[in-house]
Amino acid sequence: MIAWRDVAVTFGKTRVVGPLSLEVGRGEWLGLIGPNGAGKSTLLKAAVGVVDYEGSVDVGEHDLRRGLDIAWMPQRPRLPEEMSVSDYVLLGRTPHLGYVGGETQHDLDSVMGSLKRLDLSAFAARRLGTLSGGEAQRAVMARALAQEAPVLLLDEPTSSLDIGHAMEVLEILDELRKHDGLTVVTAVHDLTMAGRFADRLAMMASGEIVADGDASTVLTEANLLKHYGAGIRVVNNGDGPTVIPTRIERD
Repeated sequence: MIAWRDVAVTFGKTRVVGPLSLEVGRGEWLGLIGPNGAGKSTLLKAAVGVVDYEGSVDVGEHDLRRGLDIAWMPQRPRLPEEMSVSDYVLLGRTPHLGYVGGETQHDLDSVMGSLKRLDLSAFAARRLGTLSGGEAQRAVMARALAQEAPVLLLDEPTSSLDIGHAMEVLEILDELRKHDGLTVVTAVHDLTMAGRFADRLAMMASGEIVADGDASTVLTEANLLKHYGAGIRVVNNGDGPTVIPTRIERD
């Protein structure tokens, strides 16, 4: 459904990503993992045109339509403090409105449906500046869902959420993927959660894909020690691998 083909990103004289190729099938959930600076966020930003890149990014069998084919949830979005939550989520419908079109009932229904799915209906009239970090994170996700794009890219979607709301958001994403056929790509640091929810993991390091497969294949102690360089233990159980940080004995 979405494919990065020989994509490379260079900042100044430094190559930070690729060239690499990566393909995600329709309805698949890919978890992008890797240490800080691996290139996960940059790869996602290339797909939405936030950074310049070489190569190509394709969605489906047609040329990429900015704003219509991909919904994007950045890690640190800018939120207008005085804007209401409902008006902010309505911005997700902007690609569908054209230059002079006003919102339709379908647009408004999409907004209210997204708010309901993220448990934000009671916050519709609240100003963004009054929200907690977790509430604001859910508002950003609601805007992305309201866009109704077939591909959803999310950079650390649970970074500001407590464990309960993080699980809720990931469950919602999984439900949307299964019910609506969404293709989901998430950059995430929580390796255990990534392994629980994503169909497939792609581990990045130094701008390259260094492991690609299911959780049991990618989340091995050898892989994690090599690329994270920390004391890590992996426990395999019925739910999949659980990644546990361990203290390193030092002389």
